[in-house]
Amino acid sequence: MTTTIEHTSHPRLDRGSQKTLLMDKAIEKKKGIALIFSRKALPYWFGSFMAAFILWLIFRDDSSTLRVNADTLTISEVSAGEFNDYIRVSGQVHPMTTIQLSPRESGIVEEIVIEEGTQVKAGDVIIRLSNDDLDMEILNSEANLAEKENALRNTMIQMEQEKMQLSLNILELETEVKRKGRTLESQKRLFDDGLIGKEEYLRSEEDYVLFCKKLEVTLARAEQDSIYRTVQIQQMEESLKNMKLNMQRIRNRKENLAVKAPIDGELGLLEVALGQSIGSGAKIGQINALGSYKIEALIDEHYIDRVSAGLTATFERQSETFDAVIRKVYPEVRSGKFQADFRFSGEQPLNIRTGQTYYLNLQLGQPESAILIPRGTFYQKTGGKWIYVVSPEGDKAVKREIRIGRQNPQFYEVLEGLEPGEKVITSGYDNFGDNEVLVF
Repeated sequence: MTTTIEHTSHPRLDRGSQKTLLMDKAIEKKKGIALIFSRKALPYWFGSFMAAFILWLIFRDDSSTLRVNADTLTISEVSAGEFNDYIRVSGQVHPMTTIQLSPRESGIVEEIVIEEGTQVKAGDVIIRLSNDDLDMEILNSEANLAEKENALRNTMIQMEQEKMQLSLNILELETEVKRKGRTLESQKRLFDDGLIGKEEYLRSEEDYVLFCKKLEVTLARAEQDSIYRTVQIQQMEESLKNMKLNMQRIRNRKENLAVKAPIDGELGLLEVALGQSIGSGAKIGQINALGSYKIEALIDEHYIDRVSAGLTATFERQSETFDAVIRKVYPEVRSGKFQADFRFSGEQPLNIRTGQTYYLNLQLGQPESAILIPRGTFYQKTGGKWIYVVSPEGDKAVKREIRIGRQNPQFYEVLEGLEPGEKVITSGYDNFGDNEVLVF
């Protein structure tokens, strides 16, 4: 038995009622979609968003990337090998002994007798100076000396005349004393015989005593005058001597206007020009002592704690190898470098000249096994603290922290962060910014 179910309109609903029913169903459907975007659904939306954000934080890749062209990079392989602990430095040849050339007297350059680079002997005149003030001083000194000599001469003549006059006075007084003595003796006999009065006798006695006193005073004066003359002449002679010494010093200053070589050697530098005014003690050049030389080298301050006197070095010149040793290390660091002086420990090159440049291999230690990477310009950016390591697939390079120890002209010694066989970028990093990953 088959039952047939027919879909018919509700017998009780007319056409208008059916339309109304259909509209009510549509309205109920719209209410369901709006519910999803309703205020009641906001918590669900917020929860979903937070869950997605947390998952993004967990699984995101924070590394910044930069796409680069691998053909423009230098990629080197990390290797295990023997690290030869040396550095290559350049230095210039200088004389072991250099004497500064300075005039003892100021003046104007009148003549340049010897040019730079000429070998000189001690005492050779290099330049001649002129000084008008010094010439005038010499003339005044000569005039004062002549005046002093004339004064001394006149004083001595006057003293000699006074001495002669005093001597004559003494002779006259001595003669007069003798006369008065004889007269007194004669008057005493006459007085004793009663031939003359007492007054006349006493007058003769008084005359005799008077002249004796005059003679005594004159003799004392002669002695004092002699002492005075001696002292005065000594003083004038001492003054005259000093004036002569001063005159000699002034004349020596005149001789000093000729600037001479103090030692045998080479006139390595002469910074003067004709007509130039030069002060006393000013440095105008230098004399290089020939026979012994040194090499002055500038070394990077990175090695200042490892470089000391006694370290050895070698260099090649004209297909020969020569040995040198550090004789002095200067403590000052200027522009990132410090100076060290080398001396030759054996034979020195033939035809050696001041100013020549030698390239020395300075040995800092004994060879040791180490992990090595070739030197590169990356070091200027990183300072050896990190490097880009190429992935095994070769499609990218990732920044990695490392620690570099010693270095020589060929390799860096790797202390931490790399293994033999790994590949690294050793060219410059200037264009990479702060990116963690480089994609090829």
